[in-house]
Amino acid sequence: MSHRAKILARVLLPVIAISLLSACVYHPGGIAPSNIPLDGKSYRVVGETASTDSAVRLFGFIPVSGSNTTRQAMDAAIRRRAADALIDITVEYYVQYWILFTRHVTAVRGLAIQFE
Repeated sequence: MSHRAKILARVLLPVIAISLLSACVYHPGGIAPSNIPLDGKSYRVVGETASTDSAVRLFGFIPVSGSNTTRQAMDAAIRRRAADALIDITVEYYVQYWILFTRHVTAVRGLAIQFE
């Protein structure tokens, strides 16, 4: 094997191995009109907001960080705009698989509102 082929093998094989050992899985979560009943309450739209919550697990099952909940992601999105609630909510969930750990992420997007 030539010197150039050996260098390529040393560089490409680890890159290919890492690529094969990492992945991402996406799960659509859901859509909701609001996080609380609006029942005729008047409100104004503050703007778009988004937030995520995630949990990291070593070897895919040993918890390293806190929990991953939709509620925490939603509360963070509301706080980000100093709002009272969210409307037109979209929730997504995805998992990133790495060699030694996995990261579970919940993403929340919506319109922030304040009641008048």
